[in-house]
Amino acid sequence: MSLDAATVRRIARLARIRVDDAEVETLQSELNAILGYVEQLAEVNVEGVTPLSGGAQMALRSREDQLSDGGIADKILANAPDRVGHFFAVPKVVE
Repeated sequence: MSLDAATVRRIARLARIRVDDAEVETLQSELNAILGYVEQLAEVNVEGVTPLSGGAQMALRSREDQLSDGGIADKILANAPDRVGHFFAVPKVVE
């Protein structure tokens, strides 16, 4: 399938995208490349492959949750303008 300039202008109008006449040729070649890739995907043999509607059908590997502060508080706060212990100090906003 190949798109002509009139079809590219129509697609741009439907998508509410302003396309100058100078950009139509570039957009036409890009859209044709995309359609060519889709046609190439249609040639892939998928016989015997069950469709997957999303990742929810797969079993997820579980791991134990471990709470950690990362152990790098000093590195994180190294460039802080003001700090109190291992915390950022900020000026009071509400009086």
